[in-house]
Amino acid sequence: MAIIRWDPFREMTQVQSQFNRLMDQVWGGNRQESWMPAIDVFDQKDAVVLKAELAGMNPDDIQIEVEDNVLTLKGERKFEETLDEERYYRDERRYGSFQRSLALPQGVKADEIQANYDDGILTVTVPKAEEEKPKKIEVKAKKAVETTTRAEQ
Repeated sequence: MAIIRWDPFREMTQVQSQFNRLMDQVWGGNRQESWMPAIDVFDQKDAVVLKAELAGMNPDDIQIEVEDNVLTLKGERKFEETLDEERYYRDERRYGSFQRSLALPQGVKADEIQANYDDGILTVTVPKAEEEKPKKIEVKAKKAVETTTRAEQ
C-alpha cells in the first residue's frame, strides 16, 4: 500500500473548483473571477526554475515582481467573446486576474532573473549565487614571547 502525503490546499482547490462549476451551472458561465494557473517549481544546479501554464495570454498582460526575496507572478486573462449568433455548449476556461507568490531561497541573484513565454508556458529562471567557499584564516602567534617565558621558568 502506497503512502500518499495529504495536502489540504489541494483539497481546498478541488472544493473551490466544484463550487465554481455549480455556480456556473446555476447562473451561467462567462463571469469574471480570479483563477490560479498551474505552476511547477524545480531546483537546478545553477538556478531555480518556475514554469506556469498561461495558455491564451498575451505576454504584455503578465507581470513579474521580486520584493523581499518573494517572486510574485500576476496578470489577467481577458474574456474575448467572438461569437455572433452561436451559443456556447461549454465554457470551462477561466478568465480574470490572478496572482501567485513564491518565496525564493536565500542566495539567488534577483537582479538577473529571466522570463520567457513560449507556447503558453511562462518559464522564469532565477540564477543562484555562487556558493561562498570557507575562508581559511591563518593564526599568527608570537613565538619569541612564548620561548622567553619558558626559559625563565
